[in-house]
Amino acid sequence: MSELLGIFFAAFLINNILLIRFIALCSFFGVSTKLDTSIGMSSAVIFVMTVSSAISWIAYNTVLAPLHLEFLRTAVFILTIASLVQLEELYLKKAIPALYRAMGIYLPLITTNCAILAVAFLAIDYKYNFIQSMVYSLGVSGGYSLAIILFAYVRERTALAPIPKWFQGYPIAFITAALMSLAFLGFTRMFGL
Repeated sequence: MSELLGIFFAAFLINNILLIRFIALCSFFGVSTKLDTSIGMSSAVIFVMTVSSAISWIAYNTVLAPLHLEFLRTAVFILTIASLVQLEELYLKKAIPALYRAMGIYLPLITTNCAILAVAFLAIDYKYNFIQSMVYSLGVSGGYSLAIILFAYVRERTALAPIPKWFQGYPIAFITAALMSLAFLGFTRMFGL
């Protein structure tokens, strides 16, 4: 149990996919202008990342590895992710149309969100069993959600602040992201990693 907690918190805080590994920064900067959109994107990423990681792990360990077809894992993982995103898009379009419209182009871009593909690869490369892989994907998706929601909150506050004109928009967003990254980097030092 402590091993699973270690995997979760390492993925959640210490090796945060956005602020430490700098993976999926396009959605980090693109969707984080509004808090509600960030929350919606986070829930979509949690679902797709966790389910695609499970399906990818099963496909790799039951079909690809036994048949020595490991070279097909990229194609299989991308097809898995694309299928899940399409299902989620259909669901959101019918069930929550406001969130569907708010997410705009970023919903189909979950298909190419490198964090989702990276989690599928890393769970295999770390040689995690199925349970460890699920805990890892939940930790990564939780860390992604934490980072993007905090960042959206700060961006909404900085949009109202009296910031010089040349720092408004992306310049202050990059400075904010750098400061958040430093804060998360403190977790690696705090735990001696």
